[in-house]
Amino acid sequence: MTTTSEPAADPRPAGPEWWRSAVIYQIYPRSFADGNGDGTGDLAGVRSRLGYLRDLGVDAIWYTPWYASPLADGGYDVRDYRRIDPAFGTLDDAEALIAEAGELGIRTIVDVVPNHVSAEHEWFRAALAAGPGSPERERFWFHDGGGADGAQIPTGWVSSFQGQTWTRTTNPDGTPGQWYLHLFTPEQPDLNWNHPDVRQEHEDVLRFWFDRGAAGIRIDSAALIVKDPALPEVPETPGPGEHPHLDRDEIHDIYRGWRRVADSYAEPRVLVGEVWLADHERFAQYLRPDEMHTAFNFDFMARPWDAKELRESIRTTLEAHAPVGAPATWVLSNHDVTRPVTRYGREDSSFDFAAKRFGTPSDLELGTRRARAAALLVAALPGALYVYQGDELGLPEVEVPKELIQDPMHFRSDGVDPGRDGCRVPLPWTRTGTSLGFGPDGGAAPWLPQPTGWNDRSVEAQDGDPDSMLSLYRRALHLRRDLTALHTEELTWLGLEAGGQGDDVVAFTRGARFACVVNLGTAPVPLPAGAAVLLASGPVDGEIGPDTAVWLDLPS
Repeated sequence: MTTTSEPAADPRPAGPEWWRSAVIYQIYPRSFADGNGDGTGDLAGVRSRLGYLRDLGVDAIWYTPWYASPLADGGYDVRDYRRIDPAFGTLDDAEALIAEAGELGIRTIVDVVPNHVSAEHEWFRAALAAGPGSPERERFWFHDGGGADGAQIPTGWVSSFQGQTWTRTTNPDGTPGQWYLHLFTPEQPDLNWNHPDVRQEHEDVLRFWFDRGAAGIRIDSAALIVKDPALPEVPETPGPGEHPHLDRDEIHDIYRGWRRVADSYAEPRVLVGEVWLADHERFAQYLRPDEMHTAFNFDFMARPWDAKELRESIRTTLEAHAPVGAPATWVLSNHDVTRPVTRYGREDSSFDFAAKRFGTPSDLELGTRRARAAALLVAALPGALYVYQGDELGLPEVEVPKELIQDPMHFRSDGVDPGRDGCRVPLPWTRTGTSLGFGPDGGAAPWLPQPTGWNDRSVEAQDGDPDSMLSLYRRALHLRRDLTALHTEELTWLGLEAGGQGDDVVAFTRGARFACVVNLGTAPVPLPAGAAVLLASGPVDGEIGPDTAVWLDLPS
C-alpha cells in the first residue's frame, strides 16, 4: 500500500466552494473527550484533541448541539441558543474552539434545531403562563381537544419517537387545559413557523454563530418544520406536498431566507440539511441554488451490504443532485444510527429505526472487514464525506445495560427499542486509565459505560499499527486530499469484464487514472491489468478478496 507525497498545491476547492468535497467530522460533544474529569465530554476536551483531528485529515467539524439544554433528547431540546450548556463549557470556550480549529485549517459547523425548542425555553414557559388565546401561545401549536371535555387529542399524528404527538396542559386551577404539539418528546414543543417571531429569531441565531466564526450550520429535521394549520390527519398515501407535517411546499421560503443570511458574509456560510425523504425530486428541491448547499444522503447509509443495492443508491443519488448542481454527501453512520462494524456484520446489514432490537447477533470480524471496505468506497465518491466520531477506530455498537440507558427512544418504545446510546459511548483514547483517556485518570466514570475490550480499539492501541482502522482512515483521507481527480472528476462506472461489473462488484473511475473497486462477493476478483494499488482495505495479491476495496492507479 502506498500514498502520494505532499502535493505542490491543494487540489480541494478553496474559499466559498470548500464544502463541495470536504471531509467533515461529526463530534457528539458529550462523548468525544472530557477535559475536566466529570464524566461528560466538553469543549475543553475537544480543544485538547484538535491535533488528532488535523492529523486525521478533516476539513471541518460538525458539532451536535452544545447549547444550554435539560438533555431530555441529548441536547436536541434547546433551552437557549446563545448559551453553551455548563456541562460543556462557556460561550468563551466555544469561540476559542472555533478560532483554534480555524488556525489548524478546520472549519466549524454548528447544529440548529428549528422544529422545536425545550419545554424549558423562555418562550414556552411564557406560553404556559399566559394561557389560551394569548400571543405567547401563537408561537407554538396549542389546540383545544375534541369532545365535550376536550379530552380527545387534536390529531392522531405519530411521533418520530413513537407514541402520540400531543400533551395536555394543566390550567392554574388544576383543571385540564389545551394540548400542545410535539413531533418528538413532550419536552420538545414544536414551533409555529407561520409566526414572524419564530422566523426572525432563527435568522438572528444564524447571525449570532456566523459572527463568531462558524462556517455553516447543520439543520436538524429540516423537512418537518412547517405544519398544515388545519391539522388534518395524515393521508394513507399523501401526494407531493400533501403531508400535514412533512415536506410542505411552504418550507422552501424559510430556507431561502436562511440562504440570504448565509450569503451575506464575505465568505458565504454553508447550510447542510437533515432531509429524510424517499422522493428524490422532492429531496433535490431543498438543494436549489437559493436554498441549502448540501443535504445528508440517508439512502446510502440505510442500504445493506449488497453490490446491486449500493450501486443503485450511488446512481440515484448522483442523478438527484445533478439537476440542481449540488454535491452529494456520503456517510456511513451518525449519532442516531447503528455503527457500521456492527451493522455490516448482521444477517440484515441494512438500517431501519423500526427494526432495532436487543440481542441482534453480529459477526464483528466480518463487519470490520466490510466497514473498512465501505470507508474506502464512500471516500472515493464525488461530493462531501462525513465521518462520525469513533468510526475511524472501528468501534462497534454497544448494547448498553437497560438500567443505564438514557435515550428517550428506548422509553417511548416501552423498552423494546434499545435506542441510540449504543453509538454514543465515550471514545477510548488510551489503553489504560479509569476512562481510557476519555477524561483525566482518576476522574469520574464516563456518563455511559465503556465495554470490556474498548482499550484494544483506543487511539493509542491503533496509532502505530499500519493495519489498524485508524491508519486506514488516515491514509485514505490524506490520499483523498492529494488526488485532484477526487475533487474535480465525475464518476464513470467501470466494467471489469466484457459482461460488465458482475453482481458482486462496485467499480468506477474518477478521471482517466483513478479507480475504486469493491468486492462484495465471496469469490476473489482479478485486478485490472496494469493497475497499481494505491490503497487497499485488506490484503491484495493480484486479486481483490471478498469484502475488500482497493484504490487503483490505472495505466495510461
